[in-house]
Amino acid sequence: MLNITVLCVGKLKEAYWRDAVAEYTKRLGAFCKFQVTELEEDRLPDKPSDAQIAVALSAEGKKMAAKIPAGAAVVALCIEGKPCSSTELAERLEEFALGGVSHVVFLIGSSHGLAPELKSRANWRLSMSPMTFPHQLARVMLLEQIYRAMNIRSGGKYHK
Repeated sequence: MLNITVLCVGKLKEAYWRDAVAEYTKRLGAFCKFQVTELEEDRLPDKPSDAQIAVALSAEGKKMAAKIPAGAAVVALCIEGKPCSSTELAERLEEFALGGVSHVVFLIGSSHGLAPELKSRANWRLSMSPMTFPHQLARVMLLEQIYRAMNIRSGGKYHK
């Protein structure tokens, strides 16, 4: 059974986002071993300098890297990534599984993004859209798409 982790910086503040994540986590349990791991965001001043942002991204990147299991496929959600369809996401997850990968880790950084080292380490850079979304919404959207992809892989009707 495939293990999927969404590793993200920051906590969900509103109950409705937490409820949505809990619902998709429950649904995904039928297809894979799934978990969301939240890491604390490094605090920055209201108007951080580029240097302060770089230091925070580096610190967050080290915390994230420490949580990635050895041998896991890493998918970095980032602006430089390429968008894909739900079917393409399902195909990519299938390719990982057929290639002997047992654990896929999706990375969602802070509002300032992901550390460059994490992007370099990623097996795949994925963009949700050319539009910008709040990180809390992006997390729920990612879970929905992972659930949809797992349904596609199993021949389910959710995708239709």
